[in-house]
Amino acid sequence: MTDAPQITWRSWLMVATLGFTWGGTFLVTELALNHWPPFWLASGRVLFGALTMLIIWRAMGLRLFAERPDMTTRVTLLAVGAFSTAIPFMLLAWGQQHVTAGFAGVSMASVGLIVLPLAHFFVPGERMTLRRVLGFVIGFVGVCVLIGGQAFDTTGSDLEWAGRMACVGAACCYGISSVLMRRLPAVDPVGLSTVLLVIAAAIVVPLAMIREGVPALPGPEGWIIIAILGLIPTAAANLLRVMVIRSAGPVFMSLTNYQVPLWSVLLGAYFLAEPLPSSLLLAMVLILSGVAISQLGALKRLFARA
Repeated sequence: MTDAPQITWRSWLMVATLGFTWGGTFLVTELALNHWPPFWLASGRVLFGALTMLIIWRAMGLRLFAERPDMTTRVTLLAVGAFSTAIPFMLLAWGQQHVTAGFAGVSMASVGLIVLPLAHFFVPGERMTLRRVLGFVIGFVGVCVLIGGQAFDTTGSDLEWAGRMACVGAACCYGISSVLMRRLPAVDPVGLSTVLLVIAAAIVVPLAMIREGVPALPGPEGWIIIAILGLIPTAAANLLRVMVIRSAGPVFMSLTNYQVPLWSVLLGAYFLAEPLPSSLLLAMVLILSGVAISQLGALKRLFARA
């Protein structure tokens, strides 16, 4: 795909929806871990999401590529499926056992900084300008301010260093998959979202079996929670992610990663009565300023058309 990114009001709405959805996923995941071990939790939500999308895609006629893809495209598709969901889900499931939640949050916020240089060299129309770099750095600093000192706390785990590398590796996977997805030829977004989840399920389910064995079946609450995770932050959110990357580009999509920690804190305060950090207002100003600076050109074009 070589067309220049097209950022519209719809793009902003989709990115905002993704930030809110993935920010709230932490709350549901916390409940889910009471019923499922980490690898089976990742496998369950991916498998449920894949089955849901398969039903929808089947009803739409199973259309994907307009023309039969060549071998390079097929290999790229497999790589995107692995790097967009399967590998980062497993890295995070393992890594978060040995690091603080703060470090994991900062790692995910680094996706934007990883995408910038990759998109500069591999995605037409995604040049890495000084303004973009400045905006993303300011947004990243805002996330660090929001999370505070716990990002640098130690858990005391013997595998903490490896856990941190796993979290950073997951962020790299998201960045790589976003760039690769943008380079795929014209494709149906529903079909692409479905195929990526099916590829991911084919990877994570066998590895969960190897890693954790056959899980004990949970009660009704456990199944309801995994269904919610599979439907909303996996199936629906994955479709939105595909649509944003394919239309607005991977750099714009990476703005989501600055919203996720912010929504996680706000929703945690509302639903779990967790205390709001004193740095919340400053962090919000930095994050929103970073977004505005990095996307100044897109915002000007958007308001000019309004």
